[in-house]
Amino acid sequence: MVLIGIAHALVIYRAMAVAVFTQKKPRTFSQQENSFTVKIFLFQFFTHFSSLIYIPGFGMAVPYSPQGVRTCHPSGCITDLFIQMAVIMVLKQTISNIMEYLIPLISHQLRKKKKHPQRRSLMLGEEEEAEDPCKRQWLNNYELNEVNVFSLFNEYLEMVIQYSFTTIFAAAFPLAPLLALVNNVIEIHMDAIKMMRLRRRMVPRKAKDIGIWLQVLEAIGILAVIGNGLVIAITSDFIPVQVYKYMYSPCTRENHTSMDCSTGYINNSLSVFHIQDFEMEGPGLALTELCCRYRDYRNADDYTYTVQFWHIFAARLAFLILFEHVALCVKLIAAWYIPDVPQRVKNKILTEKHNNLRDELRWVMPWKVPGVARFQDLSALEPFFLQKKKSPKGKTGST
Repeated sequence: MVLIGIAHALVIYRAMAVAVFTQKKPRTFSQQENSFTVKIFLFQFFTHFSSLIYIPGFGMAVPYSPQGVRTCHPSGCITDLFIQMAVIMVLKQTISNIMEYLIPLISHQLRKKKKHPQRRSLMLGEEEEAEDPCKRQWLNNYELNEVNVFSLFNEYLEMVIQYSFTTIFAAAFPLAPLLALVNNVIEIHMDAIKMMRLRRRMVPRKAKDIGIWLQVLEAIGILAVIGNGLVIAITSDFIPVQVYKYMYSPCTRENHTSMDCSTGYINNSLSVFHIQDFEMEGPGLALTELCCRYRDYRNADDYTYTVQFWHIFAARLAFLILFEHVALCVKLIAAWYIPDVPQRVKNKILTEKHNNLRDELRWVMPWKVPGVARFQDLSALEPFFLQKKKSPKGKTGST
């Protein structure tokens, strides 16, 4: 159901982005491309991640009354988040790869059926088609699927969304990078077949970098630090278990060093609710002295938060702040220490520029180039070039 909802939402959001894109027309093509990229990415990002954000964000809300509804399993929301990520990374990517290959293949077959052999022979001529293999290849290429300036946009978008899945929720699903690697190895070959056999050749376009996608990836890197910190601190039971071990476990209170310090954690994390405090809405419910247990840290008398709850809350907040600051500092230090362009590549670029300049100078001023001016025929031309350089415009030097 989640995948069906995502598919419908993607179609609607893409139509909305195209409508907004056509209404607002920037001056340059780069601004136009950046505007379209940001709109489509934001729509697809919130569509893909809405269910994943809902699980740890709203599923953790535990009411202190049985009348409320809890969406996560009593063991925690980390399991539900793991299952959701597994479904998206395995099933969604498999279906996406199949559709990316089948749709161009079916479109190519339909285009070939529309081009009848008789019409093809009229365009080229049967004898000319049989004798000239180049023209026959041109017609075959013409029957391939059309491409436009945004043909690579979907490929970029798919990789960025996959990168978001593998980084933002890496703490909840550590297998995401491995599944992404397997998917990319398979998709490389499928995209090669799709681009070489099912689509026309793309017109190359000069570009100094990947454009706005670089800023998008940097923003995802910051969101990944925040997302993993929230998953570890709030969604998982890592902080409550540590607080219990060092403050409320038998190892701390009774000095039982021979037993596991996490013994009794489940019982400690459950609060008590008296059945007699339940608000009855229909007949047939009798008052009783029994009680039920639910995951929370509340007092049994007035159902207010206990001191342990505030200890856990403070520990979660401290861990989140410390984790984010340390991770962002490491990220910035690594980005500063590792150069964008290696020094070896810079040297090769400078050497290539120097060689190109020497070649140009060899034809314009050959006596200025070392290793060329020593020849007798070239050195004899130096007075002629100097005299031509000193003569005013519109006049020629006398011979």
